[in-house]
Amino acid sequence: MEASSVALLLASLLFSAASAVDYTATNNAGGTPGGARFDSEIGLDYSKQVLADASSFCWSIFQQPTEADRRSVQRIALIVESMDGVAYNSNDEIHLSADYVAGYSGDVRTEITGVLYHEVTHSWQWNGRGAANGGLIEGIADFVRLKAGYAPGHWVGPGGGDRWDQGYDVTAQFLDYCEGLMAGFVAQLNAKMRDGYSDDFFQQLLGKTVDQLWTDYKAQYSG
Repeated sequence: MEASSVALLLASLLFSAASAVDYTATNNAGGTPGGARFDSEIGLDYSKQVLADASSFCWSIFQQPTEADRRSVQRIALIVESMDGVAYNSNDEIHLSADYVAGYSGDVRTEITGVLYHEVTHSWQWNGRGAANGGLIEGIADFVRLKAGYAPGHWVGPGGGDRWDQGYDVTAQFLDYCEGLMAGFVAQLNAKMRDGYSDDFFQQLLGKTVDQLWTDYKAQYSG
């Protein structure tokens, strides 16, 4: 089978699997400025499509073409509500702050798309049965957002940050460096985290400790 045919078949399988998951969106802040802006500039239908697209993208990044490879998730719900912060994912329910939507300066649809890619990743990534480093968990979610093309301008650039497990954009950029050392690194790291977690996973996959990798990473961008 030609490579193009294989790619189309894989895309078809991922689409079918994404369709099997129930994606819902609810705006509980309709009477607020943020809720109104969500309706006018983002919308429920668009949001549900993003949840599905982000799921398919996660499966591609994590190299999980079948349900057996993934967490068992039947439903991912988006709930827009008045609250502090930006968003969080609890039991595959993504809570998005209408206050953040109201106050965001710029293209709010693109920003919230990126936020949703991050939060959807939490539904699909493995977490070492709760033992994984929290900074790594958030870094993987931002890595997915980065690879999807939704990294905002305020993120640190490559080489930024103080620790590899600082989380979010810092760890995402470090993981992108590791991905450059071995294609599919994040997918293999995530797969190892299905049953537990150890910093030694970096050594097993890349031949260096995570601290050595961080030192190399910082040195590459020190100029």
